[in-house]
Amino acid sequence: MKRMRMTFRSCVGAAALAALAVPALVPGEVALAATNAESAQLNEAVTALRGISTMRADFVQTDRTGQSVTGTLTLKRPGRIRFQYEKSVNMLIVSDGKALTMIDYDVNQVQRWPISNSPLGALLDPNRDVAKFGTVRPTGNPNVVSVEVRDSKHPEYGVITLIFTRKPSAPGGLELTYWVALDSQNKRTTIQLKNQRYGVPVTDNDFRWNDPRRRTRR
Repeated sequence: MKRMRMTFRSCVGAAALAALAVPALVPGEVALAATNAESAQLNEAVTALRGISTMRADFVQTDRTGQSVTGTLTLKRPGRIRFQYEKSVNMLIVSDGKALTMIDYDVNQVQRWPISNSPLGALLDPNRDVAKFGTVRPTGNPNVVSVEVRDSKHPEYGVITLIFTRKPSAPGGLELTYWVALDSQNKRTTIQLKNQRYGVPVTDNDFRWNDPRRRTRR
């Protein structure tokens, strides 16, 4: 479990960044070489993501060694997300719309990523012009759409591949079923979603957390 936790810490940030970065896709920034069909699929994916106001889902997170942990994801647009991990992983990842925070209760450590300096900026600040590039990748299945996202100006953010499945009851008719985050060190993290529930009651209190360094709640 100790080795697993160390590996988990090294990739968990990238996985969470992926989750928040995906709705920042901008259809007008598709590479010019994209075909009309690819552009249409990318527009579908963007519409599906932007159609989510709130969502809860179960997830399985798997690292490059094959180690997996489970948990519950809660999302409220714009910019709020919570990864509540299983009890064996005494960690939490939360974005309150201003910063992404990882809390490790085993070592009483808190790490924060400023959203203004991350790919999350376009999602959390609609007025900010942040270059994003989405490329549709062939899947061989008309019911599955794969979109690769990378910021060419910031290769250190890595590459994120989003996999959608056509589902009439999902926002925009597409459901995000999993994503793969590959960081700049080629560390791969996969998040698979299931039991997605849309439009569920979610409040700002869902994105508060207990600071292990002090007793007051943030």
